[in-house]
Amino acid sequence: MQYTIRAVPSAIDRALRQIAKREAKSLNTVVVEALARGVDAVPTAHADLDHLIGTWEDDPDFDRAVADFQRIDDEAWK
Repeated sequence: MQYTIRAVPSAIDRALRQIAKREAKSLNTVVVEALARGVDAVPTAHADLDHLIGTWEDDPDFDRAVADFQRIDDEAWK
């Protein structure tokens, strides 16, 4: 089934496009998901880090740079 939706307010368009970009989804997918949830046009702001799940990459240079943070300074704990 296809729909043509007219007169979408710019705030709603911006919000849907931001969600699509952040979640790496098509605009169509985001709109269909929003319709399926029956959500209001105003997206809920989230402060979670879910978008980072699965993005970690091992970096030996970083590991070397932070190696000193793993060391416990016994003098500092007296």
